[in-house]
Amino acid sequence: MLSLLSEPVGLSHYLIVGAVMFVSGAVCMATKRNALGVLMGIELVLNGANVNFVAFGSDFLARNPNYGIGLDGHVIALFVIVLAAAEAAVALAIVLNFYNNHATIDVDKADELKG
Repeated sequence: MLSLLSEPVGLSHYLIVGAVMFVSGAVCMATKRNALGVLMGIELVLNGANVNFVAFGSDFLARNPNYGIGLDGHVIALFVIVLAAAEAAVALAIVLNFYNNHATIDVDKADELKG
């Protein structure tokens, strides 16, 4: 780990940041009872994946430019950003509707659809 701190910024640094963001988002989704906290966890997971896509697609970060996936990583990251924006809009509309009906945004109270 000490050698990572003394090296110039490379692909492994971006992968570590992406992994930390992904894991912290997954933990946030698993532990939060508030619907907005769960949504923030989903956004962290998506952004952690985006960091990895961009890092793998970057010619600057690849040791061999012919080995990388080129602009595919950046295009996939743009699609994930669009997906995250649509998800946030729909999820916030659902949370607001749930709050209007139940006066809470606690996800444990959302058991009306159980069969």
